Amino acid sequence: MRHALTSLLLLAFLLFGSSLPRAEEPQLSKIEPLTVATDSGATLFTVEIADTEALRERGLMFRQRLPEDRGMLFDFGRPRPVAMWMKNTYIALDMVFIRADGSVAYVKENTVPGSLEVIGVQEPVLGVLELAAGTARRIGLRAGDLVYHRIFATPE
Repeated sequence: MRHALTSLLLLAFLLFGSSLPRAEEPQLSKIEPLTVATDSGATLFTVEIADTEALRERGLMFRQRLPEDRGMLFDFGRPRPVAMWMKNTYIALDMVFIRADGSVAYVKENTVPGSLEVIGVQEPVLGVLELAAGTARRIGLRAGDLVYHRIFATPE
């Protein structure tokens, strides 16, 4: 009797399981070039664009690695105070908070994976660039440097 019930449940799942509602899959990020200009020179990165609420919420969570020439740019659509954290993020990052004009407002180096510490700025920023930890130091990135990407009105 138990075997028959198990078989019946398995058959029902196979027949109807595929029609059950599924959690919405997060949409894929766009991949775009971005340049950071420091006193040391210009550095080109390939970044994923997080420009929807779902993509911004997910960010780089659950990733196991991030190459030195890659990153994620969080586009908030309009300047605003921004706060981030490292919950479910397994890799250390450098977070770069960027004003609408493309100038860097703040750099938080070597964030702690999994930390619930709030990292942010009170002044309005349009975007946050996340890079592999150590990148900011390697390229000499600091407040006042410029980021060139289509979302910023970076002066020429």
